[in-house]
Amino acid sequence: MNASMSALGKLVRTTAFKLSFAYLLIFTIFAFVGLGYVAWNAQRLLTDQFVSTIESEINSLSDQYRFGGLRRLVNIVERRSRAPGAMLYLVTTETGERVAGNVGALPPGVIGRTGQFETLYNRTDETEARPDMAIVRVYLLPGGFRLLVGRDIEERRRLQEVIYRAFGYSLLFIVVLGCVGGWFITRRVLKRVDDMTEITRHIMTGDLGGRLKIAGTGDELDRLAQNLNDMLDRIGELMRGMQEVSDNIAHDLKTPLTRLRNKADEALRTASTPDELRSALEATIEESDNLIRIFNALLMIARLEAGNAREGLADFDAAEAVRDVAELYEALAEEAGVSLAVSVEDDLPVHGSRELLGQAMANLLDNALKYGSAAGGVPQTISVSAHRRDGEVRIAVADHGPGIPASERGRVLERFVRLETARSRPGFGLGLSLAAAVARLHGGALLLEDNEPGLRVILAMPLKAVELPQAPLQSAA
Repeated sequence: MNASMSALGKLVRTTAFKLSFAYLLIFTIFAFVGLGYVAWNAQRLLTDQFVSTIESEINSLSDQYRFGGLRRLVNIVERRSRAPGAMLYLVTTETGERVAGNVGALPPGVIGRTGQFETLYNRTDETEARPDMAIVRVYLLPGGFRLLVGRDIEERRRLQEVIYRAFGYSLLFIVVLGCVGGWFITRRVLKRVDDMTEITRHIMTGDLGGRLKIAGTGDELDRLAQNLNDMLDRIGELMRGMQEVSDNIAHDLKTPLTRLRNKADEALRTASTPDELRSALEATIEESDNLIRIFNALLMIARLEAGNAREGLADFDAAEAVRDVAELYEALAEEAGVSLAVSVEDDLPVHGSRELLGQAMANLLDNALKYGSAAGGVPQTISVSAHRRDGEVRIAVADHGPGIPASERGRVLERFVRLETARSRPGFGLGLSLAAAVARLHGGALLLEDNEPGLRVILAMPLKAVELPQAPLQSAA
């Protein structure tokens, strides 16, 4: 019993039940108003028909009295009173004595009134004492005689009973159907919500592989479940990324930390002169600087991905920024035996951070010099370009080095990811991650393509919309 009451209380407290009850109440009110309006119009129409019939009969009988006198009127009234389903007729003297008609009794004072009204009456052929109700009109004839013509309103009463009965049954049907429908809808919605709650409980316990069921109806619960599943997928990706980053940090930081400790330990054991101690300290500081650079890069990527660097964004010319970075790297390229080819289109307005774009360009050029420099005495060329294309600024750095396999191009944009072929070279696997984060901050993307041979890295970001100055309006002289 307690379980049933608890389930009923849970059902009543649901939003679906409250909405169903509200819709049922609103529909019942509209149904009540609609049926009431129909009943009122039906009664009014029937009453107007009765009044029209009475008016027509009064006019006809008054004409007969005017042309044939009282005798002719009495004969016509007696004849019409005896017809099956006859209307109500009564002709009286000035004092109220019955002369002709089928009305046997009226309440006191009725025959003395004139005009149209409703009253109780008894027919002359009725033996029951229960009076009936009728619409009558009393007409004063010349000579003091009075003519009453009326119509029994039993039809109107039966119509009222039929309408009231239909209204009651309809109201009962609406309430029952609404309650059953509300219960069914609420149970269906509540079951899906309970299923979603149960799955979320499993997820909260640590089962991140659980997903909400989608019924396939495309309703709001399906959309909510799909969005939650997408959110869980994204959380799973971030968790896997964090685990991979942790593994990569442990792997990539172990070596410089080990070198740092070994050099310090070696200095303690073997250094005996000030020069040897100085050399050991310099090596230790160099390793420490490498670790600081790693953590600075990690912090920068975290800030970019969190959107915390947006407060410093401004409009600038990407063409100038690309030229400045390329100019800085010309000397380094010459030392590495690499030819740097620069092709930059003029006037490339963007909204963003000039410093961050320069940092991303520096990382791309560092990678290009590291993996695309001269090999085997054959000089190589690294091309740097910046052009407009489809409403974007596309900044490209291309080399002719070993390149990156197509299957690995998505993975190398993650933090601390280094291919096995690159682990023999200096680096920490953060350059492309930082460049990708800069591209996302500017509303763009970092694309990796095959340069045949080599790698072509494209940093695409949207162009700044330039507002054209409006010409002043000239008034007509």
